[in-house]
Amino acid sequence: MLGRIIAVEFRLRMRELLTPLFALALPLALLFGFGLVPDADRPAEDLGGQALTEYMAALGIAVAFAILALMMMPGVLSDYREKGVLRRMRATPVKPSALLVAQLVVNAGAALVSVATLLAVGTAVFGTALPRDPAAFAAAALLCLGALLAIGALVTAVAPSARAGNALGSLLFFPSLFLAGVYLPYDRMPGLLQRVCDLTPLGAGLRAMRDAWMGHDVRISQLAIMALYGLVATVAAARLFRWE
Repeated sequence: MLGRIIAVEFRLRMRELLTPLFALALPLALLFGFGLVPDADRPAEDLGGQALTEYMAALGIAVAFAILALMMMPGVLSDYREKGVLRRMRATPVKPSALLVAQLVVNAGAALVSVATLLAVGTAVFGTALPRDPAAFAAAALLCLGALLAIGALVTAVAPSARAGNALGSLLFFPSLFLAGVYLPYDRMPGLLQRVCDLTPLGAGLRAMRDAWMGHDVRISQLAIMALYGLVATVAAARLFRWE
């Protein structure tokens, strides 16, 4: 039964191609926009010794995660609540929680597609090196995605309508982008702001992915921060979630 629900949610998402494509289009636009800058493939001192193309590829992955978790998932599930879909499901043998699991699976799948696409495009078009420590990179990416999806579920739990879900998601999305280094690269931020960034799930996730990309040791504190966000948000979402 869960497989059928996942398949239905996937088909519904594909009918609205503009929605999932945005999660890939914006990161690709960032990669192409900055990847065409002269010497973008060379190590840059103001990026901690990382090439601009590598930085933008890692940043694009983080942005895709944030779009899927903080913008798309809360809007969809809050819309279901507003339209009474969740309430009607309670009268069927299907548990409403299956719908939440299906949304998590669909968004996680879309995130993996985004990661694979950005890695492939970066390598094929700009000659970007793949992460030097793929295992650490995968762990950092999964923890970052899990933390953000848990926060998205928490937003869904408290949003009474699709409009409220979109508004709450946006309130989290845009500051998260700033703290992840979209508007100002992390390495150019003042020390105090860097410490604030390191305490956010997206900031910690991007820092860990960049470290793994460059072959540096990933700090356990960064992984712990993402795991803590995911755990706390998951517990809070389970306690606060309303089906109608």
